[in-house]
Amino acid sequence: MKVKTRDRILDTSLTLFNMVGEPNVTTLLISDEMEISPGNLYYHFKSKGDIVGELFGRYEEELLDLLEVPTDVDVSLEQLGIFLHLTFEAIARYRFLYQDLVNVLSRYDSLQKRFRNILKLKRRAFATLCSSLRRQSFMAIHDHELDALCEQLTLTLSYWVSFELLSHLNNKDNVDLGRGVFQMINLITPYLTDDAAEQARLMAQDYL
Repeated sequence: MKVKTRDRILDTSLTLFNMVGEPNVTTLLISDEMEISPGNLYYHFKSKGDIVGELFGRYEEELLDLLEVPTDVDVSLEQLGIFLHLTFEAIARYRFLYQDLVNVLSRYDSLQKRFRNILKLKRRAFATLCSSLRRQSFMAIHDHELDALCEQLTLTLSYWVSFELLSHLNNKDNVDLGRGVFQMINLITPYLTDDAAEQARLMAQDYL
């Protein structure tokens, strides 16, 4: 099936943004990469900001779906691992947003409130997941420790891409999702009961 020009523009822009960083990409570079005229691109998107906004909308839709964790469901450690993996995958797909997060958000004011909402939902999702583990007696943690852990999990998830890219400046496609999941599980493991902690350690090793 033939891909619509609008979708090709978004896909090409996302690839370029991820490869060289959004500030280094112009609409002319995008049109050159696609071998279309700048006017053709302008017909679909009036500015690079419009492209960034639509890509952010795609990212936002994926994240909001993942972060909608039911509060009344008993979550297993395996399900927690799957949640972390899928969330890292979504972030890696739109990693240009995270490569220079403060700079991107400072130039696109309309995205700031929406991204802050995503941060809030990340933290709430972790609180829900950890509370479920505690309710099932898989985790022993006090409320103040739970708050600190959820903040650390949110921080690690939000800045893992930047950390990885610092280690692979010459290959920005080499974002190791597995190591990210491994680190997240290891942040949780000290609060797990003995049997659950052993299961978590074995599960974490599978992500290396």
